[in-house]
Amino acid sequence: MPKYVVSSTLSEGKWNKTTLIKGNVEEAAANLKAMPGGDILVAGSGGLVNTLMQHDLVDELRLMVYPVILGKGKRLFQDGLERLPLRLVEAKPVGSGILTLVYQAERKK
Repeated sequence: MPKYVVSSTLSEGKWNKTTLIKGNVEEAAANLKAMPGGDILVAGSGGLVNTLMQHDLVDELRLMVYPVILGKGKRLFQDGLERLPLRLVEAKPVGSGILTLVYQAERKK
């Protein structure tokens, strides 16, 4: 499976089938999204997801909710994002109190 790594610090992607994306992330993501093929998955990068959301490049969010209250931490979504209505399409327990929630973006018409 091809991998696309977005980084401002790496100079090369050392993994098999890896393309490094530097610079204009929005343009690169829009080009990837326009290509035929499967879904584009983003794992573990809230900053990247927020950037993609700002440019209307997110179709679906898959969130895992853990039954732990930390009391502090990073916000999931940054200030300044435009309102994006979401529709819950799946809610599934996957462990000891853990929920997987799948939301689809409802685009403006």
